[in-house]
Amino acid sequence: MNQIYEKVVKCYESIKDRLPFKPKVALVLGSGLGNYADTMEVKAELSYSEIDGFPVSTVPGHAGKFIFGYVKDVPVVCMKGRVHYYEGYPISDVVLPARLIKMMGAEILFLTNASGGINPSFDAGSFMLIKDHISCFAPNPLIGENIEEFGCRFPDMSTVYDLELQSIIKRKAEEYGIPLKEGIYVQLTGPSFESPAEIQMLRTLGADAVGMSTVVEAIAANHMGMKICGISCVANLAAGMTDQPLTHEEVQEAANQAAPLFCRLVTEAIASF
Repeated sequence: MNQIYEKVVKCYESIKDRLPFKPKVALVLGSGLGNYADTMEVKAELSYSEIDGFPVSTVPGHAGKFIFGYVKDVPVVCMKGRVHYYEGYPISDVVLPARLIKMMGAEILFLTNASGGINPSFDAGSFMLIKDHISCFAPNPLIGENIEEFGCRFPDMSTVYDLELQSIIKRKAEEYGIPLKEGIYVQLTGPSFESPAEIQMLRTLGADAVGMSTVVEAIAANHMGMKICGISCVANLAAGMTDQPLTHEEVQEAANQAAPLFCRLVTEAIASF
């Protein structure tokens, strides 16, 4: 058995009897957005540290636990915090949570993050619907022996972000008067913020927002046949676009301020999935 697959199975076997239900939707909460879990009808919690071999988040703003609950009538497993490649984990561990929630039975992966805005029309606190991504700057999680139990050797990436789910999110944003941008998200490894020259390069490539997560999770989930959607909270304008230095505290603060609208949009979207 493939060692990476064996590790995911081991994690699942260690918790399967503690799962309160089979989730339909898996929601990954990014920096500063973890309080969304407080709006759910919570049925169970499971800390990452309780799962043997599971990578544990070390970043402020990432609590590091699964929350099982209902968003309206939809059974949801919520990742309150994620792990990042820059924390020193191998890329297979970074995407292990995505693979585990698929093994739990989740059909839809709803990814969120806090990002730096590259598109000059974006402001701090904007929401961006992720239409596509650029994955050139972080290791592809599918490198190595293909895990046939998850998917094929060469998965198609034409529509990673499900068009029907995008349509639902856009409709709910319009219905509730929530401004929603659309664009392309690019993942870099971090942990340093990007230089002004790097941001200029990314803008030339067509990116609208940049961050340190999400893309590798989307690749792994797409490999497994999950339906994927994503919203990025533009927490600050990227390097070179303002005179202000970038800090993680700024990212968290902007995400906190945007949280009420974020909660409404995510709740109404999930209820319509």
